[in-house]
Amino acid sequence: MAAHLHVVVGLGATGLSCVRYLSEKGIPVAVMDTRTHPPHLEAFQQTYPAVPVSLGGLDSGLLTQAHTIVLSPGVALSEPAIAEQVARGKPVVGDVELFAQAVKVPVIAITGTNAKSTVTTLVGKMAATAGYPVAVGGNLGVPVLDLLTDNKAATLFVLELSSFQLETTYSLKPRVATVLNVTPDHMDRYATLDDYQRAKLRIYKHCQVAVCNRDDPLTECNEPGVSQKWYFTLNTPKENEFGLLSKNQLSYLAHGNTPLLPISALPVMGKHYHANALAALAMGHGFGLPMEAMLSVLRDFKGLAHRCQLVREREGVRWYNDSKGTNVGATQAAILGLGSEISGKLILIAGGVGKNADFSPLLPAIEKYSRHVVLIGEAAKDIAAVIQQRVKVSFATTMEEAVQQAAHVAQSHDSVLLSPACASFDMFNNYEHRGQVFMEIVMRL
Repeated sequence: MAAHLHVVVGLGATGLSCVRYLSEKGIPVAVMDTRTHPPHLEAFQQTYPAVPVSLGGLDSGLLTQAHTIVLSPGVALSEPAIAEQVARGKPVVGDVELFAQAVKVPVIAITGTNAKSTVTTLVGKMAATAGYPVAVGGNLGVPVLDLLTDNKAATLFVLELSSFQLETTYSLKPRVATVLNVTPDHMDRYATLDDYQRAKLRIYKHCQVAVCNRDDPLTECNEPGVSQKWYFTLNTPKENEFGLLSKNQLSYLAHGNTPLLPISALPVMGKHYHANALAALAMGHGFGLPMEAMLSVLRDFKGLAHRCQLVREREGVRWYNDSKGTNVGATQAAILGLGSEISGKLILIAGGVGKNADFSPLLPAIEKYSRHVVLIGEAAKDIAAVIQQRVKVSFATTMEEAVQQAAHVAQSHDSVLLSPACASFDMFNNYEHRGQVFMEIVMRL
């Protein structure tokens, strides 16, 4: 039996999906988690009473017995007990690797520090509009193994993948793959930006078509086996690029010198969204989706929840929820994207768990577009240290207080933007919870 024992490390949603998948295949499974009470424990023990569970640490003895270690994205390969097994040559894989070994239809794979959920959603909608039975998930939404099991009729998978997932993926062969952008994130997990970038670039291994961001050299694909490369850019596109073209005083999404759609026809504002739309077009085009189906999605798409989402307008002030801005690059993009579109100034609400981030890249954008910054959470003092010489700063201990302060300083034509540049776990369950609380308070104003 133990000859094929798979030990699943981490009992979150991903770990649970791995146990389900392996059990259905009749592969013997054991589970371990560093937490004494992981989130899905009760449900797990009811469903799989016979599966051995080891909690409160990583059991080296059990890891040694494993044929394969299935690592959840939340656990680093550098964790000493795991690193020891890697050094011994023990196979360590993630859920995406198990998926890759089993999938029989094309995959479009998307990573990047920011915007991957939006672009994954757009490409999925474009494929569905073009008539493909498509399944969308991964790091966003449904774990890949559940997606595989529940979508037997799918002829295409569109996956959002994180750097953590890519570290333990070896045999995924995407039809189209992209790295949308690379800015510092998860610096509590990676020693250097190079290490983080290297993890992201793994998505291009074995891909047929690579889509790269012309404006971000860190996304460049240098894999020898790639048959085609497409680019997106916020500048004027060359012939193999999707970009922005000016014609007759209007700005268009364009392919080479062919205008496709005036940006005024897009329901979502901001330069960072234009980049997302262009990336999705480049990926769909690389896969062979018809242009009309792709453009019809862009005309209708109103954006994702918690991603620069307009909550309400009150007394000439617009309130935006960008709770999904969990790192510096995301918040920088939101400030630049929104700031350049409004006639007033931004009041920014930021802060939370800083993940060892360097907040200094925020300063130029904040200085250019913000009237005032309200800071919350553990990282408030760290952010203040970087910006308070150049912009007015205040501190709030709760989201309620932060919203009241923002309402007090906002003037007509201003916009209030919740874009924390931080994780949420000091005050909230997750970024969705943080955004929900913000929206409820704003609606009560």
